[in-house]
Amino acid sequence: MGVGKMVIISGPSGAGKTTLVKQLIDQCPLPLVLSVSATTRPPRPGEENGVDYVFLSDDDFQQRRAANEFLECFEVYGRGYWYGTLRETVSSSLQAGKWVVLEIDVQGMQSVIASFPDAISVFVRPQSLVELERRLRGRGTETEETIQRRLEVARHEWQFKDHYRYDVINDTIEATVQRVCELLQAES
Repeated sequence: MGVGKMVIISGPSGAGKTTLVKQLIDQCPLPLVLSVSATTRPPRPGEENGVDYVFLSDDDFQQRRAANEFLECFEVYGRGYWYGTLRETVSSSLQAGKWVVLEIDVQGMQSVIASFPDAISVFVRPQSLVELERRLRGRGTETEETIQRRLEVARHEWQFKDHYRYDVINDTIEATVQRVCELLQAES
């Protein structure tokens, strides 16, 4: 068994990334594992340390950040919580022959590609920004201000889709899971 591969899944909010990643890990026959991010935000009810996130104190996170222990990390604006991908977590999985799946944003992708130029990057999106807006509104869970902010971020991220190895349109989740699995299998 050789060293595993790094898989990056990005795309705008509302593109269906989280559902895609969960089903991909469940259904694709490759040895896929989801990278567990570290965060400074407090656990929500039912979340487990090391399973949902690695929960760190702000001091611990900043010390690790200063020691360059993160492949990528960022602060969620307005909330003050930090999120990041620990190098050690990723390295140990790769050494074990696992394919590590990172669900991260465009900025995170650029950081990871700097360390792992061979990473398989997939940009997942709806057909158009109009369709994305329809999906975000269809959730019925966000305020108009939140929707506008997500659309603004999406327009920015959309410009980076050509920086990814694959640009995949998520029409139906079943077809998209199959398509991404086939793309990954072709890389093995």
